[in-house]
Amino acid sequence: MTTRRPLHAVLVASLLMVGACSRTQPPPAREQAKAPVVPEKPPVYFSVDPATAGILSGKVRFTGKRPPKKTVDMDEDPECQQLHPTPVSDNAIEVNRNGTLANVFIYVKKGLEGKTFKPQSTPVVMDQKGCWFIPRVLGIQTGQMLDVTNSDPVTHNIHPRAHINREWNHSQAQGSPPLERHFTQREIMIRVKCNIHSWMHAWIGVVDNPYFAVTGPEGTFALKNLPPGTYTIEAWQEALGSQEQQVTVGPSGKSNISFDFKGE
Repeated sequence: MTTRRPLHAVLVASLLMVGACSRTQPPPAREQAKAPVVPEKPPVYFSVDPATAGILSGKVRFTGKRPPKKTVDMDEDPECQQLHPTPVSDNAIEVNRNGTLANVFIYVKKGLEGKTFKPQSTPVVMDQKGCWFIPRVLGIQTGQMLDVTNSDPVTHNIHPRAHINREWNHSQAQGSPPLERHFTQREIMIRVKCNIHSWMHAWIGVVDNPYFAVTGPEGTFALKNLPPGTYTIEAWQEALGSQEQQVTVGPSGKSNISFDFKGE
């Protein structure tokens, strides 16, 4: 004798089978095609033609009243004070005997667009000596190595307060090996401080070309091996601001400019 299932049970079973069959299984996961790794092309560096390269020379003069010297108090560190038998002055405006200015940063600001220059292989050195950063102002090319040394019998700290480049902060004890760093972006200027000795400070000018200089005891500068062209030259002084001038350097030419900063 055959047992008949109720009609509603048969309908429910049929619907369940149809629903199960109608479910679509998700397609098997497909591996995403990996983009081929394209090696970075090495930069194409601009090569200056020595047969047509010129030179730009100049001088930075100072007029007005010479600022008074500011004596530095090193009482907070007796070891630093012992390194200086006579009082030390901190001169933000360093006027030379001939009426010119030292520690003025000069560089090509415009006129080299589209040219990429190979970083200079010789490192730039900043020393800590006599509880001072030496030099007070320096220039460096992007990608060029900065070697920071400590010639003092005390621990120092170098802290470049960069805004465009990466800011870093590192202590350096007596006899430590040089700190090696570099900057990747142009930045005018980076203030450097020592978190241990508050009176220590310096400035670093980072440019993307090799045409920069810092004036010395004679207030002069020279930008050599400069390709012919028209350039904007900027002169920067930490307390007196900056000035710009436009100058044209002809093939194998020798051009000259001067900047005049005025005190109070």
